Amino acid sequence: MAHPKRRTSSATRNKRRSHYKLTPKPVTLCANTGELHLRHKAYVVDGDLYLNGKVAIKDYAPVAAAAPLDSDDE
Repeated sequence: MAHPKRRTSSATRNKRRSHYKLTPKPVTLCANTGELHLRHKAYVVDGDLYLNGKVAIKDYAPVAAAAPLDSDDE
């Protein structure tokens, strides 16, 4: 019969015995736009950035999309 070389700590034992699972992220339906979005996060609807149900930035464009890649740079 195999025996452990070191004693397993109670913290390690309890982590193994726990049954914590991943929970789904809270999603909310916006009253103004009717869009589903993550709570406490900004979201884009029709090119506008919304935060807390209000337009934060009109005609929003992500920074990565604003800079086109040049393949001629050598």
